[in-house]
Amino acid sequence: MYWLISLIDTAFTLYRWIILVRIIMSWLPNVDYYNPLVRFIYDITEPVLAPFRRLLPSVGGIDFSPILVFLVLDFVRRIVLQLLIALRM
Repeated sequence: MYWLISLIDTAFTLYRWIILVRIIMSWLPNVDYYNPLVRFIYDITEPVLAPFRRLLPSVGGIDFSPILVFLVLDFVRRIVLQLLIALRM
């Protein structure tokens, strides 16, 4: 059971890093959006970011939705891990 908890925790951490890479890419002027790796990052993060972007519109051209996504992902991660730990006992 410990391996499952570790795997889920690692998946959440990896997804946070992928979102962070997307944020950094949005600041770079010459990102090739047709690059398969860039396309993969956008394709895997957009389904999560888009609903939060609708809830929290950009202010002055700054998109604050990733901050809300980080908070919600951390909340969900904690709940899932606590449930798995409780089931283990």
